[in-house]
Amino acid sequence: MEFSIKTEQLQPQNNSSLLIVCTANSKHNNPVAGTLLSQLQQQQKDFIATHTVELNHVQALAVVCIEKEDYASLQKLAATAASWAKEQTRINVDLSLLSEVLAQQWVQAFTIAVGEAAYHFDTFKKDSKPTSLEYINYHTVHAVNEYLSKGEAVVYGMNICKDLGNAPGNLCTPAYLASSAAKIAADVGASARIMAAADIQEMGMNALLAVAQGSSAGAYLIELQYHGAPNTEDKPVVLVGKGITFDSGGISLKPGAAMDEMKFDMCGAAAVIGTFAAAAKLKLPLNLVAVVPTCENMPSGNAVKPGDIIKAMNGLNIEVLNTDAEGRLILCDALTYAERFQPKAVIDVATLTGACIIALGHVAQGVLGNNQSIIDQILQAAASINDKAWQLPLFDEYKEQLKSNFADLQNIGGRAAGTITAAAFLSCFTEAYPWAHLDIAGTAWHSGNNKGATGRPVPLLLEYLIQQS
Repeated sequence: MEFSIKTEQLQPQNNSSLLIVCTANSKHNNPVAGTLLSQLQQQQKDFIATHTVELNHVQALAVVCIEKEDYASLQKLAATAASWAKEQTRINVDLSLLSEVLAQQWVQAFTIAVGEAAYHFDTFKKDSKPTSLEYINYHTVHAVNEYLSKGEAVVYGMNICKDLGNAPGNLCTPAYLASSAAKIAADVGASARIMAAADIQEMGMNALLAVAQGSSAGAYLIELQYHGAPNTEDKPVVLVGKGITFDSGGISLKPGAAMDEMKFDMCGAAAVIGTFAAAAKLKLPLNLVAVVPTCENMPSGNAVKPGDIIKAMNGLNIEVLNTDAEGRLILCDALTYAERFQPKAVIDVATLTGACIIALGHVAQGVLGNNQSIIDQILQAAASINDKAWQLPLFDEYKEQLKSNFADLQNIGGRAAGTITAAAFLSCFTEAYPWAHLDIAGTAWHSGNNKGATGRPVPLLLEYLIQQS
């Protein structure tokens, strides 16, 4: 599927469909479009009307009437229009009736919406149905190129995230995730360093190794680097993603129901890799590092046990009270590793706690951290792209719940404030730099009939990086 921008006057083309985007006060000289537009304007609300015609070579026609001009409303309308668009083959989008700002926002929103509507993961199905949509031409005299590029980059990053997340655990092993990340980095002109168990052990990343020791699949640490800043000495932004490619819970075994969805426990890693690739593809003028610790969490005779004490990379001793609180263990070593880059900001992304689903449901991602400026920037990016996030507190008092009788701290803090105490645990490993934590347990995938990775929070993270570049 290809997108393009045309500045010349729109001319009907054989075997193409036409999408006309306008506002409540617009008029259109196409007779069918004019009739549909009048119907929409009488309803005085955002809507899309479609009509199958054979008129001046146009196969199908749709009219979108924008009533509310905020981005969230445009996004919903674009999703409805994309459902129509994915059934077409070639589409010309007439934006001649829109202001420059609206045209820019529509190009971005519709490009992302079409990318989402056209996505399908059918690698393991005999009868895969390819998308019929071949191209979309935007017709406008306004400067929309930047917004098209941004929309395409979001789709690119989300598709990487979805493909990695949707892959089954017997395919997407830690080794597969590492090799995939290296290939993706090479595709966008970035560098990759893959560290295996011997390297990890030499660095003292015992928390990561402890989680991995129950599985026959080894642990890996993935490091990706992109240098886009004019000054190569500029401090980078570091993204850290939780990469548990399958989470059985370990010795603290999870219930069997919906355990298949624990292949999605690496969606934090998938989002970080997808965002990294999208930022590099856009050639953003900043320096960016992605760090992904990856392994499986499995039960076996070698698995870490409740009551075991492990020494993390930063020297803190951790008492493991629940082996199903493994994400914070692999992240704590990765967050310590991030210090070596002297980052200006670190953002970790993880499907960390079921408690976040209780608090925020499947709508908003939880945001916590040690630097309010970064948190505010993340919330601003979330609002700009409508990839919702909500801040939770991180008061020092929550660390009281992590006190251990036998070690420096324990890996769980009890039932109360589970999302916050998980972040409080991570904060013990982020004192050297400004840091924010995104808990995406409720937003990383859908269950039920629409089961699959969502691609979030790639839009939020990429928007944050764009605003910081």
